Amino acid sequence: MQIKLIAIGKTDSPQLDRLISTYQNRLSHYVRFSFEIIPDLKNSKNLSEKLQKEAEGKLILDKITSTDRLILLDENGKEMDSIGFSSFLQKQMNSGIKQLVFVIGGPYGFSEALYKKAVGSLALSKMTFSHQMVRLFVIEQLYRGFTILKNEPYHHR
Repeated sequence: MQIKLIAIGKTDSPQLDRLISTYQNRLSHYVRFSFEIIPDLKNSKNLSEKLQKEAEGKLILDKITSTDRLILLDENGKEMDSIGFSSFLQKQMNSGIKQLVFVIGGPYGFSEALYKKAVGSLALSKMTFSHQMVRLFVIEQLYRGFTILKNEPYHHR
């Protein structure tokens, strides 16, 4: 199985970029992982929230194949702890899917088309985080999940 993370907009913090790279490198020891950034929409200030979500949704859908399993990172998604998330990853691997895709949406969330395509959604917390920090948290949790599955000491139970 491969895992892809898709996010809207670039990270403007070099410190966050370094941490993201660190965890991407660690994660690569367990699974084929790719991180794809879709540039921010141009002239988004001239678009309503709905139009912006639709435009971003189309760009995201263009990056997904018909066989991908899509999971949205959404504040209203299912919450789970790290051990539960590692079990979720194991179930995905056992299911025989080729690629699991996680998506971090833009500032207004996701289009209806993305909600229809997704097989589920996950919430990282009831708290609100910047979209840039969510990237780091997701990649770190993926890494943590695989270390749990391998019984490695990174996650102290």
